[in-house]
Formats: sequence, structure tokens, C-alpha cells
Amino acid sequence: MPRRVAHLDDFTRLWLGQTLSALGSQAGGTAFSLLAILTVAASPAQLGLLGALRAIPALLLGLAAGVWVDRLTRRPLLMAADFGRALLLGGLALLGASGALRFEALCVIAFLVAGLAVLFDVAYPAYTPSLVAPDRLVAANARLAMGESVAEIIGPGLGGWLTQAVGAASAIGLDAVSFLLSALSLATIRRSEPPPAPSATRAAWHVEARAGLAVTWQHPVLRGLLLADALLALASGWIGTLFVLFVTQTLGLAPALMGALVGVGGLSALPGAFLAERVTRRLGLVRAMVVARLIGAASSVLTVFAGGPPAVATGMLALAQTTDASWAVFGAAQQALRQTVTPNALLGRVSATTRLVTGVLLPLGALMGGSVAEALGVRVALGLGFLVNAAAIGPLLVLRHPDP
Repeated sequence: MPRRVAHLDDFTRLWLGQTLSALGSQAGGTAFSLLAILTVAASPAQLGLLGALRAIPALLLGLAAGVWVDRLTRRPLLMAADFGRALLLGGLALLGASGALRFEALCVIAFLVAGLAVLFDVAYPAYTPSLVAPDRLVAANARLAMGESVAEIIGPGLGGWLTQAVGAASAIGLDAVSFLLSALSLATIRRSEPPPAPSATRAAWHVEARAGLAVTWQHPVLRGLLLADALLALASGWIGTLFVLFVTQTLGLAPALMGALVGVGGLSALPGAFLAERVTRRLGLVRAMVVARLIGAASSVLTVFAGGPPAVATGMLALAQTTDASWAVFGAAQQALRQTVTPNALLGRVSATTRLVTGVLLPLGALMGGSVAEALGVRVALGLGFLVNAAAIGPLLVLRHPDP
């Protein structure tokens, strides 16, 4: 083992693996679409089908992934998800390079890669508490979120650049390497995790899945977090659908500005991740979440009322995007609170339940946002979407949890 890798602590190895995995997913998303267009000449309808096949596993397999994560040792699951994606994408790269790639194979691989991504994304938050002390969960989750933010900022552009530089098939091959490196990083973790429940004590799959749903709803803290997440997911789909229209059509700003605004938001999340532990130590987990969402709600006023000369409108939008730092604080505190109150044996199913609910409500919010905009106009519809976003503060206000 290289000396530098040997000196990394176990959580850093998880963070490195998760960041590489997130980077591979973001870069691969762009490269995957470009491979479909450039290699098999996919039509718009076929691209839509590919997008659906990459989204469906989150809905179909989420609860099953939660059960598997709670039944089995989690680090091997993470490694298997990475090795599986590396193998699938490596095979896809070979098919693309040899000219033997067919659209049907692309569809199958897209579905399987997305399914393994669901397994990884459910498993790593459940595995994190095995590597860090309870009072370090906020810092750990903030660091993981920071890795995701970096991947979201540079991943899509990296995928496009690699496709242009070395070709779509080779870009997919490099994407496969990122998952292989992630798996190797996870393989070097030395700390053992709590063993799963003995197989003799397990119930049927559907019974265990229902237990995850039940505990998420019956526990007052988990229920409050789920309701807040549900409203935020609905608002995210709603606002995300309308924001591009608002910037380019309502305000008449240049399309190139969209990327800059997204970059401002992503970069602003980084200092929030650095400050998350300090903020939560001072305010407590629940109050930190409430304050973070209040900041987000206040900043939405800048977006909804943006207007005037292009420079003024751009400045208002950019200033609103800087409050994405509060999202980093909120996400780290929320994840830490969920991990603190959830028994280890249920962490996978609770995480999967949350992801299932948000996965359903994101597209529903997009449909609602588009429908309201048709009826009332983009600016009014965007404002209503931000009101839904602000409503997520309500479930947080009634949370009662003594901070550790």
C-alpha cells in the first residue's frame, strides 16, 4: 500500500471513495448522453428513454437497497457497487470503441449502473456513523457534501471535455477508472463495522421494508425531517423547472449566465460545509437547520423580484446564489440528526425511505411548476415555488431533540 494512502484515516478513505464515485457519476452522465448521440445516433425520444431508465431504479429499487444495506455488511456493498459500475462502464467503453455498441445494450447498462448508484447512495450515509464519533457526524457529513458539491461543479464539464479530447468511448472508460479507484480506496479502510443482525432473526423482505417506512413515520424527529425533505423536494423540482425560463425569457439574460450562476451556488456551498460544524455547535442541530432554511427563504426574495438593467438583475441573482452556503449547513445538520436518532440496524431503510419520497416528489414538483407557470406566468409560479420551499421550515420548528 502506498505510504501516503496508508496514513489516511478511515473516514478520509470513505470520503475519497464517495467523492470519486460522485465525480464519476457526474462526468459519466454527460459522457453517457454524448456516447448515445455520437456513437448510436440516438434520437430525442431515445435520449428520453435513457434518462427515464437512469431515473427509474431510484423508485423501483430504493426500498430493496435499504433492506440489503441493513442486512449485510456495508463496506463490501459500497465496494461491490463501485466494482460493478467500473465493470459495466468498462464493457460499454469497449463496445463503443469497437463499433459494436447497440442502443439496446446502452439501455441495459444505463439501468444497471443507475441501480448500483442507488445501492451506493443508500449505503454510504448508513456506513458513516461506523467511522466517526457521534459528535463528529456534522463535520463528516459536511465533508461528504463538499465532495458532492465539487463533483457537481466540475463533473459535467469534465465529462464533456473528456469526450471532446479523447472521444466518447474513452471518456466512459476513464469514468470506469474513477469507480475502480473509489472501490480501491474503500478497500483500504481498516475499522470494522457493527455486524448486521443474524439471518435467523430476519423477517421477510417486505416486512423489513415496511419496518423502515414505519419507523421513519412514527418517530417524531424522523417524521419531521421527512416532511421537511418532502416539501424541499417538491419545491426543488418546481423551482428547477422554472429557473432557466425565468433567467433567459422573463429577465432576458444571456443563456451563458446560467452556468455562471450555478457555479456561484456550488462554490458558495463550500464555505458552508467548512463552517457547518462550528454553526451547529453554537446553535444546536435543530436551530441550525431552522436558521439555514430562514436564510434560504429570505434570499428567494432577491430572485423573485430580480429585474431592472441586466447588471442589476444579474447581481440580485448572484447574491441569492451565495446563500447556498446555508444549504450545506442544513444538509450536514439534517443528516447528522437522522443518523443520531436512527438505530444502526435501520439506517439503510430510513435513508432509502427518504430517497424514495424525494424521488417521487421531485418530478411531481416539476410538473406542478410548469402547470402553474402556464396559468399564472413564470415569475408568479416561481414565487409560489419558493413559498413551498419556505414551508419546509414548519416541520423543523416542532422538532424536539436534545443535541448531543
